[in-house]
Amino acid sequence: MGYVLLNIVLAAVPSVIILVFIYRKDRGGKEPPRLVFMAFIVGFFAVIPAIILEILFSEVGVRFTGMAYQLFRAFIIAAAVEEGVKLGVVRLFLYKRKHFDEVADGILYTIAASLGFAFFENILYSFGPTSLIIVRGITAVPLHASASGILGYFIGTTKATGKNSLFTGLFWAIVIHGLYNFLLFTGSWPAFLVFPLLIISIAILRKLYKKAQKYDLESHAAKG
Repeated sequence: MGYVLLNIVLAAVPSVIILVFIYRKDRGGKEPPRLVFMAFIVGFFAVIPAIILEILFSEVGVRFTGMAYQLFRAFIIAAAVEEGVKLGVVRLFLYKRKHFDEVADGILYTIAASLGFAFFENILYSFGPTSLIIVRGITAVPLHASASGILGYFIGTTKATGKNSLFTGLFWAIVIHGLYNFLLFTGSWPAFLVFPLLIISIAILRKLYKKAQKYDLESHAAKG
């Protein structure tokens, strides 16, 4: 039982480290810690509806075989459901909050929700080997954060500009998340391509975050 408790602690560490790092990167008006924590918690419990939807979609997936099934499993059952649920909880619980007033806030809150989601997922693996938790900590958790952070940028721009780009953000989050899943599902050498995929997705997120901060600064300056 001791190793399970150790695994749960290890499951939490990557999410906490990334969340603290992203929160400290916020150069605008600091978001209330309670709302960031709330985003983390709703993301944590968002795993429950995601599991239900994944079970339902799995019933559809049995119609496919071979490569078609692996693609459906990677991009629809896992990526589309999980990123869609994250979009849903951010839109439902955080989008209308008065403190959500910058593009960068969309990135922060969505990443927080994704890290709560990733933490719950890691707990589900806590009864397995510790090595699996460690590997997930350096791959799956950053994947959730980067894919959902990109989605969060488009959530933020939607609120800031009034121009709906939610589906654009959801599309790219699904592409990144789905490709990650598909590479792992191969179970062979292509699985190692998840590392350059992570590097690229984090680089894209970093670029979007800087763009969001620039937009927010210009917006505040224009308002005086």
